[in-house]
Amino acid sequence: MARAHVLLSVVLVCLLVNQGTASENQRLFNNAVIRVQHLHQLAAKMINDFEDSLLPEERRQLSKIFPLSFCNSDSIEAPTDKDETQKSSMLKLLRISFRLIESWEFPSQTLSGTVSNSLTVGNPNQITEKLADLKVGISVLIKGCLDGQPNMDDNESLPLPFEDFYLTMGESSLRESFRLLACFKKDMHKVETYLRVANCRRS
Repeated sequence: MARAHVLLSVVLVCLLVNQGTASENQRLFNNAVIRVQHLHQLAAKMINDFEDSLLPEERRQLSKIFPLSFCNSDSIEAPTDKDETQKSSMLKLLRISFRLIESWEFPSQTLSGTVSNSLTVGNPNQITEKLADLKVGISVLIKGCLDGQPNMDDNESLPLPFEDFYLTMGESSLRESFRLLACFKKDMHKVETYLRVANCRRS
């Protein structure tokens, strides 16, 4: 009888621990989604403010140029459409999100220090800080998915694109700023999508 009570106590403790872990993971997921959603909204506001400051002809020219342009993250393998995203594993989506956020560590300093000076975004360093916080959060989620297993991500050792990618295209300051903002908005939208799908899959 005593042994049965001990066994029941152990089972209850295990259940409580598992529930606590699941609750903490859900909190981390929710926090990551909220953070990237804020970054995406911030990117959208920045590019809208930037476009509003342009002359109509400048706006038309830039809108034609960007779809043919390359972004810093184009070398990072990622789902190409909604179906592929839905079929990707939670761990894969988290890893891609991590790489996308990581690819903006250096460009965001240019974004904060140059482009954002002419826009209303608050502290010039807030974007870089928010990206760093989000990167840490996604890293914790990845470790939770691995659950002690070795990280076998083949892309992890690949070098990131050059930090001055957006400054070496031989473009005018106008095009350079537009490219930076448009790519930032596009990548934050990608990460928001991937994290939302990963969160839903986990739930």
